[in-house]
Amino acid sequence: MKIHDLITTTAALSELCERLAKSDFVTVDTEFMRENTYWPELCLVQIANTEEAAAIDPLADGIDLAPLLDLLCENEDVLKVFHAGGQDVEIVYNLTGKTPHPIFDTQIAMMAISQSEQIGYANLVESWLGFTVDKGARFTDWSRRPLTDRQIEYAIGDVTHLSVIFPRILKKLFKTGRGVWLDAEMDRLADPANYANDAGEAWQRIRAPSRNATVLGRLKALAAWREQEAQHKNIPRGRIMRDETLADIASHPPKAQADLVKVRGLSAAWRDNDIGKRLMKCLEKAEPLSADEMPDKPKRGAPLGKEGVLVADLLKLLLKIRSREIDVAARLLTRSDEMEALAAGVRDLPVLQGWRYEVFGKDALELVEGKLGFGVEKGRLKMTRIEVPAEEAIAAE
Repeated sequence: MKIHDLITTTAALSELCERLAKSDFVTVDTEFMRENTYWPELCLVQIANTEEAAAIDPLADGIDLAPLLDLLCENEDVLKVFHAGGQDVEIVYNLTGKTPHPIFDTQIAMMAISQSEQIGYANLVESWLGFTVDKGARFTDWSRRPLTDRQIEYAIGDVTHLSVIFPRILKKLFKTGRGVWLDAEMDRLADPANYANDAGEAWQRIRAPSRNATVLGRLKALAAWREQEAQHKNIPRGRIMRDETLADIASHPPKAQADLVKVRGLSAAWRDNDIGKRLMKCLEKAEPLSADEMPDKPKRGAPLGKEGVLVADLLKLLLKIRSREIDVAARLLTRSDEMEALAAGVRDLPVLQGWRYEVFGKDALELVEGKLGFGVEKGRLKMTRIEVPAEEAIAAE
């Protein structure tokens, strides 16, 4: 495979992307910094196919990333392959308002062909290629220039190894017939709605201090205000104010700006600085949360009752058995909250639809309905069908 020198010009990038546009797939990775900023700072992009690979420097003077972004977001003929690509996709979305498409994530794919739920890149390489990745440059400050040859070599390795592994994963998916299982997962990864940053929804990420509409209205207003302040200053939202402080102010709003000094987590400067003035204006304009925005009332204790909890536990045991039998990650089949809903009598669930129903949902439903039990054979748990007496079956009809 040809490894190019670090690409620092638009001309070199255009030539590379023109060649890569003829590929069936490209593997992509990014290096970025976000510890001190609101928006992740893109510092390096690595891309490869089966014949060539390169690292691209987005911080180079005068470079225009348009050829790369067009390849990722506009070219529907080239599959874009990532590993644990959520943050990489987020960066592309921040730059373009679009996401790479079509897309494939090898971490997600591994759930369909193994019991690995969140396999890391180093473990992926060791599993498929049999060697250990050098992690020496893992904690590099990728924003510093110049980058060393070792740093660039480390970064490019993320896509060159993946370009070898991806076809093997694809081959196993075809062999097992599980490729279709991943369609919805990949669509979800590529859905732009997952990356849209709506300040008006930011309050939902904060633990609500109460169910009072007035308090929640203040929380919503304050959370949106904090997002806007953080975006404007390009600093992490926590540098403006921590979640706990935000919730405290929503519950016990100060009557005057001078009272902000009494709020735990705020410095004395808030009593007369500009950001304190903006916070007070935000509180003045806050309105109670509307009825349709009110969160659902949390369920107390065990909503299923004692018997329902036992059924949910049996479903989780069944899930462990089935995922082991077919060598698939349990998380790809269903999740705990869905099994609890099934035990509680809910039937409109993803696990009871499509391939999930055939692979696991049908047995899960039969377990809930008393048609499936557990047995032990040669020291291993197995599922056992329970024969329903004819007279009981007739009575049930």
